[in-house]
Amino acid sequence: MTVPSANLATNLAKLVTEVLEDRKGENIVTLEVGHLTTVTEGMVIVSGTSTRHVKSLSDYAIVAAKEAGYEVAAVEGRDTNEWVLVDFGHILLHVMQKDVREFYDLERLWTELPSDVAPSETESTVE
Repeated sequence: MTVPSANLATNLAKLVTEVLEDRKGENIVTLEVGHLTTVTEGMVIVSGTSTRHVKSLSDYAIVAAKEAGYEVAAVEGRDTNEWVLVDFGHILLHVMQKDVREFYDLERLWTELPSDVAPSETESTVE
């Protein structure tokens, strides 16, 4: 029996959130975005207090997910550790320094998109 992907996303988000809480991640937010995009089902956003803290949070989340049998598709941002994006496939983890998080304001971006707009309608086209 296969586990539905929504359950995988929920279980992975819970696991990642627990790790981030244990490692003193700040202002942890989980968003369900599967109805807005085909890229991922959910996002976890967390603030770190320094570049070292951002690196540590992302590293511990990756290790915990791998130990639980999840795969990591990609990791971006390790060169500066101001914003590390971990793509787990079913969810995206954004580990950001506070000022970077405030500037990009992903929570507002993903929660204020009109619900009656289909994802394909929000994508821009180049003519």
